[in-house]
This record gives sequence, C-alpha cells and structure tokens, in this order.
Amino acid sequence: MAHVSVADILELPVQERIHLVEMIWESIAAFPEAIEVSPELKSELNARLADFERDAEAGYSWDQVKTQLKNGSWRTA
Repeated sequence: MAHVSVADILELPVQERIHLVEMIWESIAAFPEAIEVSPELKSELNARLADFERDAEAGYSWDQVKTQLKNGSWRTA
C-alpha cells in the first residue's frame, strides 16, 4: 500500500474525502466477522434485543431521537 499522509488527504476536496471514508467503511462492513466484539458488549446487545422483542413499541421513534438531538436535550456534558 502506498503511504498517504494526513496532509495529502486534507488536500483533497471535501467530496473526495467523504468518498474515501465511504469506501473505507464499505471495506470494513464487507467483513463484519473480522470485527471483534467483547463478551460484555455481546451480552449488552443480547439484553437489548431481548428487551426489544418483549416490547417493540418501547423506546423512541427515529423522529423523536432526531428532535431531541437537534434541540440538545440529550446532551450529557
């Protein structure tokens, strides 16, 4: 692989940098089994999935989440 510096990347137009990030993300997503997930995270995800399967209506809709994020009411720090 050719060495590419951060300075080289920053010289690219924003659209090209976004495209580069998309290509990198797609290359990672193509092999999800290569990403190690800790036992603690697996346990948490399984618990959340079980909660969802018990009551799929619990929680927040995407529109509610977007609204909360936009108005800053979910900021923690």
